[in-house]
Amino acid sequence: PAAASVNNPIDVLGDADPERYAMAVNAAQDDDSVDAIIVILTPQAMTKPAETARAIAACNRHQKPILVSFMGGEDVMPGREELVAANLPDYTSPERAVAAVKAMVDYAAWLNRPLRVVARFPVNKHRVHRIMSRHLRTGLLQIGEADAKEILRAYNFSVPPGEPARTQEEAVEIADKIGYPVAMKIISPDIIHKSDVGGVRLNLDSPSAIRDAFDLMMLRISQRMPKAHIEGVYIEKMCRRGREVILGMTRDPQFGPMLMFGLGGIFVEVMKDVSFHIAPITESEAMQMLQSTKSFALLKGVRGQASVDLSAIAVSLQRISQLVSDFPEIMEMDINPFIVGEVGTESIAADARITLSPEKQGIK
Repeated sequence: PAAASVNNPIDVLGDADPERYAMAVNAAQDDDSVDAIIVILTPQAMTKPAETARAIAACNRHQKPILVSFMGGEDVMPGREELVAANLPDYTSPERAVAAVKAMVDYAAWLNRPLRVVARFPVNKHRVHRIMSRHLRTGLLQIGEADAKEILRAYNFSVPPGEPARTQEEAVEIADKIGYPVAMKIISPDIIHKSDVGGVRLNLDSPSAIRDAFDLMMLRISQRMPKAHIEGVYIEKMCRRGREVILGMTRDPQFGPMLMFGLGGIFVEVMKDVSFHIAPITESEAMQMLQSTKSFALLKGVRGQASVDLSAIAVSLQRISQLVSDFPEIMEMDINPFIVGEVGTESIAADARITLSPEKQGIK
């Protein structure tokens, strides 16, 4: 009809009969600039839903996706039944049909993406295997900070120098060796969140400060967690300041290892600003994890602040990806905080914990 529109979208007018719908669908199929067709029917007094559905199905050449949205209730049910019989997808609203087309476009882009290249770093798997085997043989599924950091060292993470100590004097000797100031952290398989029970002291700058901190820490923990098995303390060189982020992994029973990234502090605890990705991961996918968080602008630098070393975070996520792919017995792990500075500075794993699978318990 003269009043109809032949632009995109094609308007066949409200009084369109089945033949007019078929003519419009054929025209869209003939047009090389059209990649997909969405047919929308809004029932009028003269509308013939069943006949229109049959006409659309009859002219389908199966060269371009044809999606249909028959809007309305009982009046269009005969037409919907015809569409189902012809294997034509019918949607209750045009918006849902458009969403389906978008999903197809996204899937096509995903199929045509560049070849994934998962980097493999030179690491010391034997050292990690020894540590995990020892824990699994003895039934210790929680790997504490000292051994967790040895595992990270084996995968070439930068870790502050530190050693475990059982007594005050051992703690002082270690601090004298690695240099002040130091941090003191409780070592116990029963204590996961050390700071919650007074199990962390920072910036200890003298032997007397270490002795006082050791006594006070043992007293407080004995009061707050009297049944906890205390193995000693971990004395570690204080890290320089930088942006604190969290890197982690949890193993999903269906999807496998799910990597996690988030900015430290309130962004994770309150705003839940984290991103996830299935391992193994490529460099570009690791960078996408950073970019998908709301706090990414802070990492890039705002109001004159310099950007942190984004590449260092991406590489560290790749190293975690390799570690958890190499050792399926790792159920959970996190590095919190992972301290990252400006480009060219060293990024440091300041604290870490690893949980092993009970299904692997007892292996040699």
